[in-house]
Amino acid sequence: MDDRQGQTQGQTQLYQPALYRILDANLDRVREGLRIIEEWCRFGLNHTDLTAECKALRQETAQWHHAALRAARDTATDPGTRLTHAQEAERSSIQQVLQANFCRVEEAMRVLEEYGKLYDGKMGSTFKQLRYRVYQLESQILSHERSQKLLRSQLYLVTSPVANLEATVEAALQGGLALVQYRAKDEDDVTRMAKATQLRELCHRYGALFIVNDRVDLALAANADGVHLGQQDVPLALARQVLGPNRLVGRSTTNPDELQRAIAEGADYVGVGPVHETPTKPGKAAAGLDYVRYAAEHCPIPWFAIGSINPTNLREVLESGGQRVAVVRSIMEADQPTLVTQYFLSQLQRH
Repeated sequence: MDDRQGQTQGQTQLYQPALYRILDANLDRVREGLRIIEEWCRFGLNHTDLTAECKALRQETAQWHHAALRAARDTATDPGTRLTHAQEAERSSIQQVLQANFCRVEEAMRVLEEYGKLYDGKMGSTFKQLRYRVYQLESQILSHERSQKLLRSQLYLVTSPVANLEATVEAALQGGLALVQYRAKDEDDVTRMAKATQLRELCHRYGALFIVNDRVDLALAANADGVHLGQQDVPLALARQVLGPNRLVGRSTTNPDELQRAIAEGADYVGVGPVHETPTKPGKAAAGLDYVRYAAEHCPIPWFAIGSINPTNLREVLESGGQRVAVVRSIMEADQPTLVTQYFLSQLQRH
């Protein structure tokens, strides 16, 4: 044995206890985090494939959790066990639980990838590949969550610039609203970004989807669940390219041709209207109930009738085949947004 080999071996023996404790702690983190995610895939999503992938990742991780690594554990003297952060005690939604545990798993896998190279040459490359699989799993679960929430949503609130914007939206969320679009045509970008961030945090606290109107860049910057595009906005394919495959992209349509084009382009949902003339779309003729009837027969993706729909004329939309509606003034200008939201939802669910 030459001097260099002896020196390397001596260093290995010196840092081996610390190395083993690092590997043991992070293997535990990965397995625990994956189990939390797996339970939601199994019982929350009832999704066999996603559950199976979580289980496979756990089992492949467990193969590296050797007895020697477990034996190095020393919880009593570990200073990390006494460190806490206020955010660790707060989880206001399933999304936050999932996001926290995905971050935990991904960070731990990165540690295993680097320190694992000192333990076994194959360990580093194995956890590099496992980490990529977790990234893909995260995207699949978030995409599935958004799609399922969209399918369950019957009422879609489009905001208007009111003085008490956040309070009005929260009141509607308290009434059961699960889908909000932030629309502000005349505000500057600094204001839009601040309000979009506040509304996104509010919506996610209530487990609701948050969509940004028109602006793909703002939707991305605010970490929104998607963007809603008008006929004159950027092509749907470009929005998808910028936002990625896991966020929602909606499109306004006013006639059957626009509807069929939106479906062909891969829209996740569409607006159908305006059913009646509306001041939010000045100069645009009403598409009428005939277009609602056409959508009811020909649209295979979620669609929302929109255009001056209120508690008085809701019934005629429902009788024309509408199952989902989008509203603006009926809630944004209501004295009691919570009660109005509950009324809309009760009628939609009953119908």
